[in-house]
Amino acid sequence: MSFDYDLFVIGGGSGGVRAARMAAAEGVKVALAEESRMGGTCVIRGCVPKKLMVFASGYREEMVDARAYGWDVQDGAFHWDVFSTHLNKELDRLEQAYRGLLDTSGVEIFDSRAVLADAHTVKFRNGVTKTAKHILVATGGHPVRPDLPNAHLGIVSDDIFHLPKLPKSILIVGGGYIACEFACILNGLGVAVTQFYRGAQVLRGFDDEARGLVAEMMRESGIDLHVGTNIVDMAPAGADHTTPNIKTGSDAAMGAPAAHPDALQATTKDGVKGGPIRVKSTNGHEAVFDQVLFATGRAPNTEGMGLAEIGVEIGRHGEIMVDDYSQTAVPSVYAIGDVTNRLQLTPVAIREGMAFVETVFKGNPTMPDHDLVPSAIFTQPEMGTIGLTEEAARAQEEIEVYCTSFRPMQQAFAGKTGRVLMKLIVSKTNRRVLGCHIVAPQAGEMIQLVGIAVKMGATKEDFDRVVAVHPTMAEELVTMRNPLRSA
Repeated sequence: MSFDYDLFVIGGGSGGVRAARMAAAEGVKVALAEESRMGGTCVIRGCVPKKLMVFASGYREEMVDARAYGWDVQDGAFHWDVFSTHLNKELDRLEQAYRGLLDTSGVEIFDSRAVLADAHTVKFRNGVTKTAKHILVATGGHPVRPDLPNAHLGIVSDDIFHLPKLPKSILIVGGGYIACEFACILNGLGVAVTQFYRGAQVLRGFDDEARGLVAEMMRESGIDLHVGTNIVDMAPAGADHTTPNIKTGSDAAMGAPAAHPDALQATTKDGVKGGPIRVKSTNGHEAVFDQVLFATGRAPNTEGMGLAEIGVEIGRHGEIMVDDYSQTAVPSVYAIGDVTNRLQLTPVAIREGMAFVETVFKGNPTMPDHDLVPSAIFTQPEMGTIGLTEEAARAQEEIEVYCTSFRPMQQAFAGKTGRVLMKLIVSKTNRRVLGCHIVAPQAGEMIQLVGIAVKMGATKEDFDRVVAVHPTMAEELVTMRNPLRSA
């Protein structure tokens, strides 16, 4: 049987684009369909614009620090319109760069939603079909709103980048890394931030000691963080106000025509005009916020894709079920990235795409490696982590914990009370470093380098043999000689 393409990729995010380019480099005929903007969540509405907002939000404190160091610096006002204009230009540039990479690789691009008609056929919104020997689904995920009356009055993380102006006050609902990052970002930009999380501590799943310090520093910076708290009721605070709302990925996933992600909608999905929102919480308090941001989870973009209809197995959270080689129950269909809900990180999706090409087109069966993946949370201060938490390691084997917390030199000189944390989890049996957790400015940069050693299986003694770089915060990772505790 002849096909139009050797590979058809659905989704123009980082994983899909990398797979398409690598496959094309092997001489196979490749096409890719993307219904929104090329670059996907990370480039257009995730990692990249968020990190630029992190940079922008840090300058207020840097001006404070500068005065402590003798600079005659005056506080200035943050102009959201100036920043957002530059941000949109940068995202446009990156999108064109992604398109350029695909074009020079020989990948044919279709700017359309594509769904599966059968095991070898994709169908576009206009009814046109194309066939392929292999189909790779890399459609990512989308933020979801909770099942709550009037939840449509709030926004989700995709919407933040397209607000016409910053709110004076915001309630952020959620305790994961997205919620905490945006709490720190908006607080740094001068927004009065309140955060609700229904659990006992934010950043569930991360090391308890590290996330505890992050929460402490968030509160110290002025974020009104409430744990064990959720929304009971929310409603418009007045009829004469309006709050913009954006049609998000969840609408597109249902098969409806997707709104351009930059297209700000004047009304909510129910046609109700927004505005200041009155919120009642489980702790008995009631308050009015200019905006409510739901950061309560993400869901894979699988609805309306025709997957189950052709035999692809879908998990209980809407994820595509795949084997160790990213292959679905339909042999010709593969899936990578957030749509599989394995490990929702952009570099992981890229690695999965590379492993897919090795397996299918280079005759080298390769399983993507999901073990010991470093990650960073861009709160203020940042958290960097790799390997086991103290809690997980303790449940697995006998360990030693090496840990120190201190005021870094730069902040201490400026009279600030903020602390950092350096923590190593070490196996008593073989002395390998099982986990490393850092809470500090630039922790993301540090954990990338530490991750190399941990991935290689370095022992505590390997760390100890390294001469410290002085004076740095990271030198503490190689100077902790005595365990703080054993378990």
